Formats: sequence, C-alpha cells, structure tokens
Amino acid sequence: MSEFHVTGGVPLHGSVRIGGAKNASYKLMIASLLADTESRLLNFSKISDVELVAKIISYLGAKVNKAGERAIFIDPKDLNSFEIDQKHGEQGRFSTMFIPPLLAKFGEARVPAPGGDKIGKRPLNRHFEGLEALGVKITLENGMYVAKTDGLVGNTYRFSKNSHTGTETLIMAAVKAKGKTILENAALEPEIDDLISYLNEMGAKIRRTSHRVIEIEGVERLFGAIHKIIPDRNEAVSYACAAIVTKGDVIIQNARHKHLTSFLKKLEEIGAGFEIGNYGIRFYYKGPLKAVNITTQIEPGFMTDWQPLIATLLTQCYGTSILHETIMANRFQYVDELLKMGANIEAFNPKVENPEETYNFDVKNDEPGFNHAIKIHGKTPLKSGEFEVKDLRHGATLILAAMAAEGTTIIKNIEQVDRGYESLDERLKSMGAKIVRK
Repeated sequence: MSEFHVTGGVPLHGSVRIGGAKNASYKLMIASLLADTESRLLNFSKISDVELVAKIISYLGAKVNKAGERAIFIDPKDLNSFEIDQKHGEQGRFSTMFIPPLLAKFGEARVPAPGGDKIGKRPLNRHFEGLEALGVKITLENGMYVAKTDGLVGNTYRFSKNSHTGTETLIMAAVKAKGKTILENAALEPEIDDLISYLNEMGAKIRRTSHRVIEIEGVERLFGAIHKIIPDRNEAVSYACAAIVTKGDVIIQNARHKHLTSFLKKLEEIGAGFEIGNYGIRFYYKGPLKAVNITTQIEPGFMTDWQPLIATLLTQCYGTSILHETIMANRFQYVDELLKMGANIEAFNPKVENPEETYNFDVKNDEPGFNHAIKIHGKTPLKSGEFEVKDLRHGATLILAAMAAEGTTIIKNIEQVDRGYESLDERLKSMGAKIVRK
C-alpha cells in the first residue's frame, strides 16, 4: 500500500481545475451500453473508479478506447455477456447499475453485491422494488444478484425514501421499457440531470414534469452521442475546505456555483471568503471563523459527501458546531482520527420527533453504536499522527486535517483516495502543500 506524508502549516495559494464528476462519469459509461452505436464522453477525471468501470465494460465484450487526454469512446456493439464476475464487482459500489443495460440487451443480468465505501447499509431494496415494478424478477444466488425479464414494461413507481443511485438505475431501465414510466419522489442531484441530458442526446424521451417527478417514454433504440461530463462538485468542496483550513487563497476553475448553493451558504455563516466569477470560484481565508450548525439533507440540501470535508474546517471555528447526518447511517468514522489529532468532538444521537421522516436511511435497520450527530468545539490546534484511510471522504478529511496540523502526518491506504480524486497530491503540491507519496 502507498501512503502520503503530509507536513502541515502551509497556506495553499494558486489555482486548480476540477475534472468531470465522479458520481456522473462512471454512470454515463454504463449508460453508453444502452446504445447501438459508439458514444464519446469528454471531461473525465483520471480516477480508479473510472478505470474499474472501463475494465468491466471491456470484460463484457464492449470496446473502450481512451482517445485523447480526457475522452473515452465506448462502442457497445460487441457486448456479449450478461455476467460480471465477483472479482470486478466487489471492488466498487456500482455493480447493480449494470443491471438495466444488460437486461435491455439480454433480458438477464448477473452481478455481484456491490462493495465500495463502508458508510452504512446501502438500501438496494429501493432499486430492486423499482425494477420489479418494471417487470424484472431479482433473486440472490451464491452471492450474485440474478435479474431476469421477459420484457421491460413502463409503470408508475414511488420511492419510499430518496435514492440518488436508485433514480438513475430506474431511469436507465425505463428508457428501453415498453410504454411510459413515471418516477415519483425521484432524486434531484445535478449528476442525475447530467444522465438525463446524455440519454436524451442518445434519443431517449425523459423529462422532469414537476417537483421530484420524472416521466420516461420508452424507446426501441438509442444511438451513441457526444457528451461533456459536468464538473465534480465534491472535488470543488474538497479544495475549498483545503484553502480555508490552511488560511490560503485558491481559485477553483470550472466550479459551478449553482451546484454548491447550500455549501456556499454555510461558508457565509462561518465567515469564510469566496468570490464567484466566469472562471469558477475563488475561496480564501479572511479572518477568524465562527461555529455553525449543519444538517445533511437530500438535494438541494447540504450533501452527505461534504459533511466529513467540512468537519475539519469546523475544528478551526470558534464556538460549538453541530453536524447532524441524516443520509448515511455511519459517516462519522473519521472522528476517532480527528480526536487523536487534538480535536474536541462529542458524538451523540439527537432527539427527533419522527425518525422515519428525518433520516433517509432505514432507521429500523440502524446498527447499535451508530451516532448520527457530533458537536465540534473549537477552535483547537491539530497535531500530526499516523492513520489508515477507511473510505474516500475519510481519506480526504485526514489530508485536510494533516495540512492544518503541526508536524508530519502519515496517511496509509491512500488507494481509497485515488478512487475519487485525480492526482490529489500533485495538485495540492502545485499550490504549495507539503505532501509526498511513498
């Protein structure tokens, strides 16, 4: 395993250009398999999740060609298998997203249970119930999900709770279903809108008709398209927090403020500086920071992916901040490490009147010992240490804390970070950070 050695206390200054959104890019690659001809996708980030999906697509018989620095061409013409082996599927959390295109082509799909980040149980029942409503039968056989259909048929399906990936999965299934599908209580994320735009460019008929309602008219054929992936808003927030926590000044090129509205609102409350321009967004430290309360929510609320990133910043704010996580059941795995680095954090479970409505995860399956909120008392100086990355955002949080801490911090298992960040160490280094990959 590789590791980062990070020496803190250096303000970041400079500029960084963010690439295509991780949570859109590999899904668009999978959606390309629904077409009959080649698609050309632009603005990829060079991350391991994209590499893994490319390997799976090739394993299934389709052609994947890296054509240029950030472009990938995908030709599904020779797709010849409906089964993903255990080795490929367990490495990421996207294996079940292959089910719709494989069903559309073969009427059957066999995929392993997804792996990926360990941030709480992922409610695949929302995906599978929706697929069953479209005429799919799903069983679990020897660790493999087996999906079969005699033909996808449009239907009306309402998500019991909001599901980003579930919405995308059902959109991909519905575009090749016979008749009309209406998805109610559908997710609103911009990555979903990027998928909708791409599929419509391929010949699909998808539109948002009202708040959280998506209507899909099934079509017989889709054709390849040229599409540019939206910029990664999680990457933008990571660099923004890095700039402010190190008392620096960084321009994030290509960042879209309309994708970051709830984050920018909290920065205003904290007292951090930012400027929006046609170049992107500038983030900078402009003086003492003050505590703030944040509750993660479904889009358009404060993203769960941003919660670990802003936690380190809150350790440097005066007063007591509260972070309440309502999307993922287990997203405070970084707290032990921040405590070892000198942070003053208390975990607790807040009293909520209606847990089923408050939390987007399945409360009835909540595991003992999971806390869903923390109090961060600041401002506290951070010190270096030696740690191992548990998941993608956990790793980014450790790096942010290390850059704000005194001394040199060693961070192991950084392959988790490479899953979602392109050359994070080199980009930080270009803005003055003291970070070495070993």
